[in-house]
Amino acid sequence: MYLFQIIAIIGSVALFAFVIDFIRRGLLKEKYSVLWIASALVIMALSVKKGLLDGIAGLLGIAYPPSLLFLVAFIFILLINLHFSVVISILHEKNKTLVQELTLLRNALKEAGVDLSGKAEKKGPGNG
Repeated sequence: MYLFQIIAIIGSVALFAFVIDFIRRGLLKEKYSVLWIASALVIMALSVKKGLLDGIAGLLGIAYPPSLLFLVAFIFILLINLHFSVVISILHEKNKTLVQELTLLRNALKEAGVDLSGKAEKKGPGNG
């Protein structure tokens, strides 16, 4: 085995172990871990099966097959960034909607004479 192949196998196993540990400890949700696990498994498969790596590299016209591992890793990083950009955009819209609804509720409470501290204001001849 080549040194590069051993390093790639160790790196992919470490990535897989980190992702599983983060899921186990609740630091990473399962739905966000799919791309990480897939990237670790693909890199591991390409690292272990040198013939597969050489064959795909030859089909793609890549002269140095181990550089295909970097290309695959880069593509997965791009996919993960795209996924998180979509998630952030959705959360941004939900946050904006929540802020707007909160503002409307505060205004409705203020118009109803409810103080934001939870006390009711007295509406009488001298107060308004």
